[in-house]
Amino acid sequence: MHPRIEDYALIGDEQTAALVGTDGSVDWLCLPRFDSAACFARLLGAEENGHWRIAPTGADRCARRAYRPDTLVLDTEWETAEGAVRVTDLMPQRDRAPDLVRIVEGLRGEVTVRSMLRLRFDYGSITPWVRRTDGHRVAVAGPDSVWLRSEPDVRTWGEDRCTYSEFTVSEGKSVAFVLSWHPSHEPRPPLVDPYDSLSASVADWQAWAARCRYDGPHRDAVVRSLITLKALTYSPTGGIVAAPTTSLPEELGGVRNWDYRYCWLRDSTLTLDALLSAGYQEEAEAWRNWLLRAVAGDPADLQIMYGLAGERRLPEVELPWLPGFAATGPVRVGNDAVKQLQLDVYGEVMDSLSLARSSGLPSEPHMWALQVALMDFLCTAWRQPDEGLWEVRGGRRQFVHSKVMVWVAADRAVRAVERNPDLEGDVDTWRAMRETVHREVCERGYDPERNTFTQYYGSRELDASLLLIPRVGFLPPDDRRVIGTVDAVREELGHGGYLHRYSAEQTVVDGLPGGEGTFLVCSFWLADALHMTGRTKEAEELFERLVVLGNDVGLLSEEYDPVAGRQLGNFPQAFSHIGLVNTALALFGPDEAG
Repeated sequence: MHPRIEDYALIGDEQTAALVGTDGSVDWLCLPRFDSAACFARLLGAEENGHWRIAPTGADRCARRAYRPDTLVLDTEWETAEGAVRVTDLMPQRDRAPDLVRIVEGLRGEVTVRSMLRLRFDYGSITPWVRRTDGHRVAVAGPDSVWLRSEPDVRTWGEDRCTYSEFTVSEGKSVAFVLSWHPSHEPRPPLVDPYDSLSASVADWQAWAARCRYDGPHRDAVVRSLITLKALTYSPTGGIVAAPTTSLPEELGGVRNWDYRYCWLRDSTLTLDALLSAGYQEEAEAWRNWLLRAVAGDPADLQIMYGLAGERRLPEVELPWLPGFAATGPVRVGNDAVKQLQLDVYGEVMDSLSLARSSGLPSEPHMWALQVALMDFLCTAWRQPDEGLWEVRGGRRQFVHSKVMVWVAADRAVRAVERNPDLEGDVDTWRAMRETVHREVCERGYDPERNTFTQYYGSRELDASLLLIPRVGFLPPDDRRVIGTVDAVREELGHGGYLHRYSAEQTVVDGLPGGEGTFLVCSFWLADALHMTGRTKEAEELFERLVVLGNDVGLLSEEYDPVAGRQLGNFPQAFSHIGLVNTALALFGPDEAG
């Protein structure tokens, strides 16, 4: 039986990440970066595509697992007739090549444990040449080199193009393995001490988590979400990937399988808000600085997403040798949505920089000049149809959310000048644009018969992004049109107590067959909208239903199937965890006390 998405836990070093299953197998790991080719790709294929399993012989599934409190260090415990063992997995934070540390500790009795390592570079397609050297096993293929080191008294051998170890651990005894990647043309990487790495990682993560300002209900879930966001940060640049995986399906047997190992502008304001509100100013500043570097250039060339360092070319290809998670293909690498026009991202950038300025983040000298250039372009381009927030592949439309975010861009530009007269810009043009966009949206994007805004001009369809209208300030929460929209979205897009992004029948708009699960961040938006419109009890009840959807270690994917009761989509998903943090802060944060 194929694992479920929620069977996995995340470990990482803020430059890449691995997924560890309940069977003790590392089934996904890209080295050396999030967007590098995977050397363990069993997640999207079979054992032959690469994995590393450490477990007691004859055992199929662990007895329990948990992160050490307020860390990204994972403990997996196994019970057997002979005794019990714990496997501790971590990736030490680094400023050089990555290491994966796995420590086996005897808890009770005497247990025989087996390690099976199958390295397959380039997403499971290349079998490396493995040799022994200087106490290591070294796997080499092309540019990649991986070194495996274990205790000197642990026997390791090669068989069937795998590397095996088998050993016995008794109570109080430990056996450690370290897997290190480095470029194949360079000398052996420096050795790390696995036990020192464990101690340092626990201390570093706990010190970071202690900075969290939130102290309300479900604090553990909020801290876990913040740790996950930190783990999805590419520390050299400050960029935050949407997820560490590609092609985990939004519907089993469907075709909506996308590569999320990049940084989306659509997440920028909500990410910044979550980090600043929770007390993580350094991380917020790093994300703001990544944003400024990524969007620099001709405003007409602004993209919806970028690579970890701001790379612009992310060509999409399919990997035919991988059947996909639960045989749901295709498996895609890269993302052609990077070519789309999404006018909402201009609003996201302007809103993010406005939030950064008002929150006291140090200003950059070129920031306002960039904002003026974005507005100059948007003044001439805002009437165009686009692909919208959800990156539809069925043709461009006049999406209401896109126009609302155009209004946000103009509004934030006007407000910036009003607060600081030293800033120069065509504020009269921006004011006129703000008024024109607002009037047009209210006339063409609103259905008076049903008292709701619609997905795009002239349609009767709805879209969960309409729930953001009061959050961005387009209309006040007590406006009857806002309340009507919240009610209509909840009624028409609700499924099993959660929300779809849009109607499952909209294949004409999104250009793809089949459906998808309920979209978790949209359900958090609904809780926010209910709270803003005075229905706080209903918002809290929805939040309570959402927060328990995390798996046994508190991780959320992109989507959820309320019928099958399982997670769907790429995992863990930054957008979902951002939603959890922001909703918790809105409902229970310090500003809500009393």
